[in-house]
Amino acid sequence: MSRRRAHTRPDGAVRVPEPTVAFWAAKAASTAFGEAASDFSIHVMPPVAAVLLGFVLFVGAMIWQLTRRRYVPGVYWFAVAMVGVFGTMAADVVHVVLGLPYAVTTIAYALALGLIFLLWWRTEGTLSVHDVRSTRRELFYWAAVVATFALGTAAGDLAAVGLGLGYLPSILLFAALIAIPAIGFRWLRWNGILAFWTAYVLTRPLGASVADWLGKPAENGGVGVGSDRITLVFAVMMVLVVALTARSRRSRATAPVVEEAPLR
Repeated sequence: MSRRRAHTRPDGAVRVPEPTVAFWAAKAASTAFGEAASDFSIHVMPPVAAVLLGFVLFVGAMIWQLTRRRYVPGVYWFAVAMVGVFGTMAADVVHVVLGLPYAVTTIAYALALGLIFLLWWRTEGTLSVHDVRSTRRELFYWAAVVATFALGTAAGDLAAVGLGLGYLPSILLFAALIAIPAIGFRWLRWNGILAFWTAYVLTRPLGASVADWLGKPAENGGVGVGSDRITLVFAVMMVLVVALTARSRRSRATAPVVEEAPLR
């Protein structure tokens, strides 16, 4: 049964994007946006209200995405953005309210992600994003996405705060780490699924460290631009990348098919 499932490709359109350069640009912008938006929201409204609002937007975005049954750029990336915002809030609540150290939450989220991958692989026989064509596979996909955001948030805080590296050194650290799966896939023939999910996890602490470095005040190791401005900047960046991606998809879909006459 497991082998038959491993080779079964559900009918229907792929519901998530291909990991292109535009995908990684939008993903990086979404991680920085999620970090900055979370920080901004808890400063302009009561933290409990901010978390509840983030949860409502997260649930609404997931319902909207899951009912599309295909990849719609604007809907998909709105869902990713809401995962980033609420995921940051949830990770912060676990640390601040429950008092769990960053090292503990990092390990806990890593184990949760590993369990999701194990269940996904045992159920579907593949972890490939190219085969997310059914609701069940998409649910596994989004569970993994949420876990990667939580893991990345905890790992970024562990490096910058728990280990005392600070935000700028954390940026350099995670930039170097994210280069490893890229080099491994491009030149060392690493498994594509392994390289993808490794990079996916690492984009979160990298983007969050950038947002914190730019947004936090100077006395806390940041530049002091402000979380409100950083939220706006990365929101605009994300919208521009997604809009260009959607436009490119429409252009390819409407491009006329040129049939060449047979050679005589």
